Amino acid sequence: MSGPEKKAVRRSRSPVTGESDLLKALLIGVTVVFLALFLILPLAIVFTEAFSNGIAAYWGALVSPDARSAIGLTLTVAAIAVPANIMFGLAAAWAIAKFRFPGKSFLITLIDLPFSVSPVVAGLMFVLLFGAHGLLGPWLIAHDLEIIFAVPGIVLATIFVTFPFVARELIALMEDQGTGDEETALSLGASGFSTFMRVTLPNIKWALLYGVLLCNARAMGEFGAVSVVSGHIRGKTNTMPLHVEILYNEYNIAAAFAVASLLALLALITLVLKTVLETRFNDALPGKARGH
Repeated sequence: MSGPEKKAVRRSRSPVTGESDLLKALLIGVTVVFLALFLILPLAIVFTEAFSNGIAAYWGALVSPDARSAIGLTLTVAAIAVPANIMFGLAAAWAIAKFRFPGKSFLITLIDLPFSVSPVVAGLMFVLLFGAHGLLGPWLIAHDLEIIFAVPGIVLATIFVTFPFVARELIALMEDQGTGDEETALSLGASGFSTFMRVTLPNIKWALLYGVLLCNARAMGEFGAVSVVSGHIRGKTNTMPLHVEILYNEYNIAAAFAVASLLALLALITLVLKTVLETRFNDALPGKARGH
């Protein structure tokens, strides 16, 4: 093979993997087709069906009493669950990354538990614990306290399925950063709170925002666990995902897709913000933590 022919062959191959340009184009094509079929097309169908009866019908589906109740409940649950998970995530990450103590590995395993437990099973656990025939059910009934089939049960189930997101984003970063900056601030006379606000928090802000974003998206879109503990009471315990299911089962397709379009819009906004924060996060993340 002559010199020019060898150079042409080298140019037709990836400088990293050595694969041909044809294989690269084929892989990219398969990826694009897959995304078009399973991501872009379903999103397009959601918005098409949502506006199938016109803008007036679309708006009417969103401002109906049941829809407004579902939207309000979803926002309320997220407004409680996300701050709770921020506090838990910060405390857990601080303890795991900055201190040594017995049971540390077990604590990390517990944080990962919601990733391995089905949301439906998680909801059932709360029913068995707080339900009328559950472990604490008789005591709750005697004190006129409602957990299951009420807002508190929905909040508890949502917190359970979302609490790993903030903690998991912070642990790897804080472990890699170590305690040097905090020790320096304390040695210079800063208080513990001042050290956290002026040193620790600025160092983890992008990872924290990234975790909060993922936590909020999951909290608003959670279906399985919430479905078990809510009781599906229209106008009271239905979140947006549950309201979509009820409308669809009643063959009110346009209204179901109208409410679903709000969740789809939330997903798109989350995707854009995730991309922006991921760039910032990776820029601030050292090599070891970035591989997490």
